[in-house]
Amino acid sequence: MRAVSPDATRRRLGAAASAGFALAVLPVSATTITTSAAGLVTDNVGIPRPDGTLPAYVARPAKPSGLLPVILVVQEIFGVHAHIRDLCRRLAHAGYFAIAPELYFRQGNPSLIHDIPTLMSGIVARVPDEQVMADLDATLAWAAAHGADDGRAGITGFCWGGRITWLYAARQAAVKAAVAWYGRLDGERTALAPTQPVDIAGKLRIPVLGLYGAEDTGIGKPQVDAMRAALEGTASRIVVYPGAGHGFNADYRPGYHPEAARDGWARMLAWFAANGVKP
Repeated sequence: MRAVSPDATRRRLGAAASAGFALAVLPVSATTITTSAAGLVTDNVGIPRPDGTLPAYVARPAKPSGLLPVILVVQEIFGVHAHIRDLCRRLAHAGYFAIAPELYFRQGNPSLIHDIPTLMSGIVARVPDEQVMADLDATLAWAAAHGADDGRAGITGFCWGGRITWLYAARQAAVKAAVAWYGRLDGERTALAPTQPVDIAGKLRIPVLGLYGAEDTGIGKPQVDAMRAALEGTASRIVVYPGAGHGFNADYRPGYHPEAARDGWARMLAWFAANGVKP
């Protein structure tokens, strides 16, 4: 086997980082989807916060006929990397003002970390839920001041962001609908993360659609069943895809499940439209 020099490895990692993917997700799968920005305006923006500037990625139609409905896009554990940006462009092509804030910006840069355990302990575990909720409020306010209609607002999140989406739906009634993709439903309660989605299922202020994979080894059937039971009598519901695992919409990873991803995306757009978040 031919040895690979450290310099060659660093060049490969640097090239991947420049392509916009977090180092912890390498190698990127051949199934990766890249959505064109043609007909869109995309930008990296800064949202003023009391303790700094919150970076965010924005994608929106280039020639809107008026104010645009806004979707808050909540990142995976890997941050706002190329996949999350691509999802923003897909939403923009569907007629939305999509904005994804960098919710770890105070704790560190996830794109430069090579492995998931270090990412979890060094950054993710240090991010307070309350900080995230306040940053999402600020993101929504910023969008409303820059061409978005906060009267037609929704939120969607993936993996880590799926859990955050459930929590935000219990906090903020200014958004009309939410879609949580394979977000954790239960788990350890800590000082920084004192509440889990199953705890607030009966307190949701907006309808949430949860999209889960039947083969998700981290979010098993008992968690999903418990959440479904907690949601009884509410406007929220959960869809589980047979044969799909965790991250089934992440087309840059081996666990991508095209059929579940396509159906989930269609359900998400229909959910937003049915709940007043329609272009």
